[in-house]
This record gives sequence, C-alpha cells and structure tokens, in this order.
Amino acid sequence: MRTDEGPVSENSLKIVVMGVSGSGKSLVGAGIATALDATFVDSDALHPRENVAKMSRGDPLDDADRAPWLDRVGDRLGEAGDCVIACSALKRVYRDRIRAASGGPVIFVHLIGDQTLISERMAARVDHFMPPRLLASQFATLEVPDADEAAIAVDISPPPVASVIANALDALGDAARLTDSK
Repeated sequence: MRTDEGPVSENSLKIVVMGVSGSGKSLVGAGIATALDATFVDSDALHPRENVAKMSRGDPLDDADRAPWLDRVGDRLGEAGDCVIACSALKRVYRDRIRAASGGPVIFVHLIGDQTLISERMAARVDHFMPPRLLASQFATLEVPDADEAAIAVDISPPPVASVIANALDALGDAARLTDSK
C-alpha cells in the first residue's frame, strides 16, 4: 500500500470500498490497496470537524453535511493515481457525486453483512467516533448499488478479514476481465 499519491492517468484505478459503518471498509480497503500497490485513504479523515462532532454526539449526518465530504472523497480519487478509499457511499446520489468529483470511472466494492454481525463488530471496536446506536440509521439510508453502477458485492461474514480481502480481489479481477473483453 502506498501512502504517496502517484501520477494520475486516464487509466488510474479508482476504488471505493463502501458499506455501513462497522462493515470493515478500512481494513478491507487497506488490504486491497496493499495488494494492488495503490494509495489508501480512509474517508473518515476527510470529514469536516463539524461532521465528526455531530456523529460523536450520536446525531446522524444529513445530505447537506455529507456534500462537502463526498466532494473531498471524489477529489482525492481524482488526484491520487491508483487509489482505494474507504467510504460509506450509502446512497446512489452520494456515489454519483463521488464519480463526478473524481473525474472518471469508479469501482465500488460493497461490503455486505447482516446487522447483527456488524453491530457486534461495532461494539468491539474502540476509539471510533461512530456510535453503534447509529447503525440502524445507516441500514435505513443504504441504497444497494444498481446493476448499472460499477459495483461488486462482497460478503463480510467469512472470517478472517484476509478471506474477505481475497474475495474482493477475486471479484475485482473478474470485473476487470469483463471490462477488458468489451
């Protein structure tokens, strides 16, 4: 995984690992970035301070809160060469905004798991600003990517995280082969 931002080209790989809070976006995203020798960015670091404060209080963000953050996510994808970003991207309009700001095609890796499993994982993590009580609002907001979006679904239930990363890389490889054959 690179932390520098390599040269940007039309063929730069732009991947967003998406899903509800606690689905493992950061771990899986970092693993994918390492395997692909790409830059990894956790979009949590791109949130304005006001957003972090709001979520820390247990208040869900609204679309107006998310807009500048989503623009930052897209901008980073557009600036970073091969890049993997962990970002919830829960709604189609959010993914569309990221695509527009990035200036090119983006592949979304949607991490899927049931609410009970994710709730257990959230309860076990420490020092994260997103409280487990907001998980229900995340599931309520989630719009599963449509068939016309460049998205692949990866089940997060098989432990350990290395198997989830391997499944995501396999799916990304399959997606790339399908794209190359067109």
